[in-house]
Amino acid sequence: MSPAQQTPFSPVHGSPAGPAGLPVLAVDQGTSATKALVICPERGVVGTGTAPAPPRYASGGLVEVDPAVLLGSVLDAGRQALADAGDAGRRVAAVGLANQGETVLAWDPDTGTPLTDAIVWQDRRAESLCTELAPWAGRLRQLTGLPLDPYFAAPKMAWIRRRLTREGVVTTSDSWLIHQLTGAFVTDAATAGRTQLLDLDTAAWSPEALDVFGLSGERLPRVVDTAGPVGTTAAFGPELPLTGLIVDQQAALLAQDVTGPGSAKCTYGTGAFLLAQTGDRPRRGTSGLVSCVAWRLGGRTSYCLDGQVYTAASAVRWLTGLGVISGAADLDPVGSAVPDSGGVTFVPALAGLAAPWWRGDLRGSLTGLGLQTGPGHLVRALCEGIAAQVVELADAAAADLGAPLTDLRVDGGLTRSALLMQTQADLLQRPVEVSALPDATALGAGALARLGLDPALTPEEVVPPWRPSAVYEPRIGAAEAAERLGAFRSAVAALVDRTPPASHDKEAAPPA
Repeated sequence: MSPAQQTPFSPVHGSPAGPAGLPVLAVDQGTSATKALVICPERGVVGTGTAPAPPRYASGGLVEVDPAVLLGSVLDAGRQALADAGDAGRRVAAVGLANQGETVLAWDPDTGTPLTDAIVWQDRRAESLCTELAPWAGRLRQLTGLPLDPYFAAPKMAWIRRRLTREGVVTTSDSWLIHQLTGAFVTDAATAGRTQLLDLDTAAWSPEALDVFGLSGERLPRVVDTAGPVGTTAAFGPELPLTGLIVDQQAALLAQDVTGPGSAKCTYGTGAFLLAQTGDRPRRGTSGLVSCVAWRLGGRTSYCLDGQVYTAASAVRWLTGLGVISGAADLDPVGSAVPDSGGVTFVPALAGLAAPWWRGDLRGSLTGLGLQTGPGHLVRALCEGIAAQVVELADAAAADLGAPLTDLRVDGGLTRSALLMQTQADLLQRPVEVSALPDATALGAGALARLGLDPALTPEEVVPPWRPSAVYEPRIGAAEAAERLGAFRSAVAALVDRTPPASHDKEAAPPA
């Protein structure tokens, strides 16, 4: 690993005059909290704010959050950031908003009143609905780029209509938040692409997909570019235009300057999410990755490949709940107390396996336990389990792109763990570059807010030049990496063999 040096915010490639040269407020509404930044093109982050928005977990795969908590966290974090920025906060010219992507709720479009709790992306209650719709899974994937899985928004939307309410509208959480802030009824193309209702080629709602999910009569938000004015809000104080909208992982992709084919980023948060750019056309590969919209600027759509690990920081919290460690800060000291995992293999599928397996019905496994197994072995096994899943995603992306990835840029809270990052480099057999700029998702939302203020700007002009704070090089050879990955793959295969899947891969015509 190269020496870890804190790299200050570098000025973006251009600092234009006019509104686009003023600070912007960037808000990242995440799974467990909302983070807000005031970003100045020349000085970088000059104000920050954070507010919790923890979901509730219950049996049956339930993961929900009170919509009022989501909105309150957005307002609190944004106001904190503006106050923290002082004079720069008073000069903010626009707002950008990033969102969770697949979290949905029903609400009254006339009053904005929520009609249900927000069903979070991790919720699995639509599993039986997906099994019922299995005959159309192949067609849905061709239309939308997404496999049939409760992770995405459309199954949750259909479940709400069947089980909870037929009233109002049912949308992803961003549309409700935008309506609360501005009164507009919109969603951006990247977020719409996470619903399984968007035609991947046209970036417009698909009547055929809507028909499959029984949502044909729904009033849906207008799909807009990821940069451009959609309304104004006085929720944070002075009237400000909302000019940037995007789903969280694509925001981080932009912020890490992964704007061309060949490179990829991985964000280690509640889950881990690897995205690779594919340019101006979608790649419908056979590796199990998702093909989706990266962003749409000036009516031109860019695409990416997307792979998911459902549990990363959430698996660390699970280990914390067992008393093995006291929190993520313990990963390095506890894991470093032993030289290896002591033969323990951990498949941390605590909420199922996502790409490339798409087996949300599976649950995790711990094998190789012995009387000598201690906390350090469990920590190392968890790090290997997370890193091995990311390797599977990187290999799948390389297969779909037709060439190995040139580099992996990483961000998120778990990148603070040198043990996890070194394990990632070892198993990937490639350097892992850690972002020098924290809060990449919010930075991406801020970049889009600036683009929305000045359409003449390009993404390259609003994103700081990439400079990693640390680079982790592989410390083991390819043979040892293959052996350790082989143990993980064998454990996954054993899980798969024990649980026959529901068939989600049949082809059929949509229902009449």
